[in-house]
Parts: sequence; structure tokens; C-alpha cells
Amino acid sequence: MAIPGSKSITARALFLAAAADGDTVLRRPLLSDDTEAFANGLTVLGYDVRRGGEDWTITGRPAGPARDDADVFCRDAATAARFLPGLVAAGTGTFRFDASAQMRRRPVAPLTAALRALGVDVRHTGEDGHLPLTVVADGIKGGDLELDASLSSQFLTAMLLTAPLTREGLTITVTGLVSAPYVEITLAMMRRFGVTVVRDGATLHVPPGGYKATSYAIEPDASTASYFFAAAALTGREVTVPGLGAGALQGDLGFVEVLGRMGAEVTIGADATTVRGTGRLTGITTNMRDISDTMPTLAAIAPFADGPVRIEDVYNTRVKECDRLDACADNLRRQGIRVETGEDWIEIHPGVPAPAEIGTRRDHRIAMSFSVASLRAPKITLDDPACVKKTFPEFHQVFGALRAEWDL
Repeated sequence: MAIPGSKSITARALFLAAAADGDTVLRRPLLSDDTEAFANGLTVLGYDVRRGGEDWTITGRPAGPARDDADVFCRDAATAARFLPGLVAAGTGTFRFDASAQMRRRPVAPLTAALRALGVDVRHTGEDGHLPLTVVADGIKGGDLELDASLSSQFLTAMLLTAPLTREGLTITVTGLVSAPYVEITLAMMRRFGVTVVRDGATLHVPPGGYKATSYAIEPDASTASYFFAAAALTGREVTVPGLGAGALQGDLGFVEVLGRMGAEVTIGADATTVRGTGRLTGITTNMRDISDTMPTLAAIAPFADGPVRIEDVYNTRVKECDRLDACADNLRRQGIRVETGEDWIEIHPGVPAPAEIGTRRDHRIAMSFSVASLRAPKITLDDPACVKKTFPEFHQVFGALRAEWDL
């Protein structure tokens, strides 16, 4: 399977390229609604973003946006809504950020608190801690910062990416970190753009000095690959994803280890990963705190295991595009599956899913996860199939071709 580029890596690369000194070429970035929103946001701010063919070229501006007044609409993209305010804060001007109703519901309070602690003038024009917000920027001195990353690692990433643009650098002490592998992606990519972060336990020291332009290849999206790996495990087929191997940056590749515990055969090579289904899935209890974006994938196929599947420590999935714990439970119950949930866990019992319409709640991951389950649960429909455009606009065509190839 040829999997599109990583959304997380593409968003970080766009920020780094915009902040770097010189021209950066991004090779095979993800083309989706979220990354378009991010790239369009940079264009509105006055950055030169040239999109053509498989590569994008961005001319960086270490001093900040070319414009001193702009309105940025982030659509549904949390990365744009949470990363770009830090980028503009290091420049000069007045910048207003807004987004879709879905993104307005998602929190940005930890980012707001962090920027204000550094002396940045950030104003919410609606509900406090949510978009819309206005940044009145005049550069950032830097210094010491305490940051709560218990709702999303994106807030820590936003401040890490911004830190080299401050005058004195930044020392960040982190509490309550979730989805830690995403922070590892950030740190690795910052190194590629010339900035090395020094760790001391829960404290990260980021020097000033800015970034250097480079050429950067975007690896396939491991979260997206999870649907195809799960399809192989569910149906007894085999899927290989090139470009995702032992050296991959993305922690969500760890989802294949969960499938391995359930009975699939997993091979992680130097530059590819293969999952082969064995005809059985074993019930497990698993902590998915660090790979929570793949929680819906596992939840959707869990009824086909031979025992209960319990997924723990995933509270942060309640503040994603929708409350994913609740959405998974609701849709499984629509299919007649017995489910229990708590504040940060879900337990799914074996059963034969009945025909049902899946309520996607405009969440791409709910739509794609339950599409996988439809390989063994006939007459599954989606109330909003188009929501996959957020990260994988061609998902239904690609998945349909796989279904036809496997004659399912």
C-alpha cells in the first residue's frame, strides 16, 4: 500500500520551513484539507509557498510574517490553530485566528496561557480558551515556562517550534504529557532544521538562533497506515507499507505491535512494515496513551476478537475532532455490541456487528476505522463519508480498490 504523507510531519515541516533562513523543499507532503489550511494560513501571513507536483517549496522568513495584519482561517486543522499563533507571536503585527465550529470547540487554553506567560498579548474574542483569538505580536523575549500537556502534545510542540525564534531561547518544564512520541517527532525535525533541544528530565532547553532551510522528505502517515494494517489482521490478508520501518519517526507505527499481541504476524524492516493476518484476533488489555489516534481503529475491529478488548489511558481522545471514546461506544452499540466506558477507557466485548449507519461526527478517524470493520460487517454505511478529506481525501477509492483486490 502506498500511504499518503504524514499529516503531523507535514504540519511541522511547514512551520519549520516558514521560520527557516532560506528555501526549503518539502518532498511528498500530504495533500489534504488540514495541510491545505496550514499552507493557506502561511500564504495569508505573507510567506511564499509554492505548491507544484509532489514537492512544495517555502521561502522562510526568520523575522516573522511579511504582513503585519492578517486574518487566518484554520478550517478544522488543530495543527494550524495551535502552531501558527506561536509563529506570528515571534514577529510583529496583529493577527486574528478563527476556525470551523468543530475546531472552535477544541481547547487552545494551554497555548494561550503559555504565550501570555511569555508576555505575548493574546486575546480571545469568544469563549475563553477557544478560538477565535487575536495575537498582537511584538516578538518574544523567551525565558522559563511551565506547560501542561495533558490535553494534547500539540501545545508543547507549538512552544518547542516557537522557542528558537525567541530572543533568549526557552526553558520549558512539562507536566502531564500525552502522546509523547509526537514530541519526539518534533525534536527530531528541529534537529534536521539546525536546532538541538537539551533535555533534563521533564525540562527542555531550547536555544535561540532560528532554523536553517533544508530539503525534507515526508514519510507516510502511520495513523493512516493503521487502517490498512488492521484490515490485514481482520481478514487474514497481508499488507506491506513501504517508507515506514524501524527508523520511522511516528510513534503510531506502534499500533502494529498491538496487532501482533492480538495474533497477527508483524515484520518491521529497515524501510517497510508488513502485517499478515492469521485468521484469529485475541482479546487484550492495552494502554494507548502514546498512540491514541489509533484507538478508534482498534475499537472498530475489537468485536471480532475472541475475548474482550480493553483500551486504557486515552482520555485525550475525548477532546479530538469529537469525543472519540463516546463516538466509538455509540457506534458499536448501534451495531449491537456490548461496550463499557469510563473517563479514560473503553472495553469492547466480542460479537457479530449488525447492519448500522455509523455516526462519524465529522471525524475522519471514526469514518476510516469503521470502514475497516465493514470488511467483515456487511451493510455498514457512513453518515458523512466526505469527512475523510481532512487527512486522506482518496481514502474511499483506495480502500474500495483494496476490497475489490481481496474480493471482499
